[in-house]
Amino acid sequence: MRLDRSAPTPLHRQLAEQVRAAALSGALAPNAPLPGSRTLAAALGVTRGVVTLALEELVADGTLETRVGRGTWVARGAAVATREETVHLPAWLTLPGPAPIDGPTSVPGIHFRPGVAGTRVLDGKAWRAAWARAARTVPGQEATGGDYGDPAGEPEFRAALAAFVGRARGLRTDAGRVVVTPGSLGALGLIARLLPPGSPVLVENPGYRAARQVLLDAGHEPVPVRVDGDGLVTGGLPPARLAVVTPSHQYPLGVRMSLPRRLALLRWAQTHDALIVEDDYDGEFRYGAPPLPPLASLEGAGERVLYLGTLSKLLTPAVRTGFVVAPPALVPALTRARALGDGGHDRMTQAALTFLLTGGHLDRHVRRARRWHGEQQAALARTLAPLAPGSRLGGIEAGLHACLHLPPQLPAGEVAAELARRGVFVSAAEVYTFGGEPPNALILGYGGLTVAEVERGAREIVRVVRGAVLSPGGSRAPAG
Repeated sequence: MRLDRSAPTPLHRQLAEQVRAAALSGALAPNAPLPGSRTLAAALGVTRGVVTLALEELVADGTLETRVGRGTWVARGAAVATREETVHLPAWLTLPGPAPIDGPTSVPGIHFRPGVAGTRVLDGKAWRAAWARAARTVPGQEATGGDYGDPAGEPEFRAALAAFVGRARGLRTDAGRVVVTPGSLGALGLIARLLPPGSPVLVENPGYRAARQVLLDAGHEPVPVRVDGDGLVTGGLPPARLAVVTPSHQYPLGVRMSLPRRLALLRWAQTHDALIVEDDYDGEFRYGAPPLPPLASLEGAGERVLYLGTLSKLLTPAVRTGFVVAPPALVPALTRARALGDGGHDRMTQAALTFLLTGGHLDRHVRRARRWHGEQQAALARTLAPLAPGSRLGGIEAGLHACLHLPPQLPAGEVAAELARRGVFVSAAEVYTFGGEPPNALILGYGGLTVAEVERGAREIVRVVRGAVLSPGGSRAPAG
């Protein structure tokens, strides 16, 4: 705020007018606190009396509110609607559309969102202890120190992640091969920077929309490859620089890549001098089915496979933490990309997660979460069982989502629309398809629901699918 001592308007009136204008325009938000009169007077170089007169005027006209002992703040109703100003952007600038991800849900109902895990089995005592420990100290120095830390991640945290991957997934590695990332997409973004401009990249079809968009935004060329019951179809794969796959629990169909297909993909990488990104986003959750070894652990993986893991699905998305297990030769380049991108992961989160990993708390949490999600999985399978054999539930033996394949005469998009009208929200597989005929299926993410919600939602799915009737146009449509 600027006060003009040469102007005929008194200083307190100038101050009041500027504060009022800021409140009316929303520049000072409703309920925003104002500095104390002494602080404001010192900042403006005026006497406290000038500030006091201005504040009294603004309180009198309702712009500000004040109470003894609580200070002064902008009144709730002070801001008024203002006309949007025309923004003139450079003519050459083309703004991208919305990101292909599912945002937070605000519509009430049962949301079968894939990629979401529940937090109900978190050990509150261990969680609080982890953050209290992190607040007291980061290994080697105070948590509030001025050092940004290692862009690849703190050594203690990287070592703890390497040990956890060995226990949970049988992938032998060490801290020197681990780079901490803000999640799987962040890791893919780092890897995309290593590729020559305009590189062809194989992606699963249907597949992870956001991963494909990361590659497009990096200037590369995603090449869709069909997925069947054994995962990525490896016969006749074209040359490419990179292949991005989800072999443990394909996203979104839920199938797992067979061992012959895994070995064939490794041979393809050797033949075409390519790299493979193995996104193991929910590999810790298996229900009765024996786990297949990660691609990165197979003989011949060598310097070809970059393994992506995440703690966001295991604990909560709030930690925003993933990691890459990379060939040693690639770690410096990934670390450089992380340093230039955002400087590296925050050290408080790393310290808290190190406590959970080294204290065995995360292993115990995984066991609890596996039982919890196993109950959800069993409830979904049991409740949808009456739809067989016309409809088939796939991908149910692992992960946090399943895929309900519908008969061809019952379009998945129409079923999804009818379910939404009834307060049950699901996705059709066509949303994840990048070319060709999409699978006629519904994607059912159950990780963020209770068992009761899973059962209620699944019962509604049964009612809609069973109640399908011939529409006047002759195609199948759900009964309203």
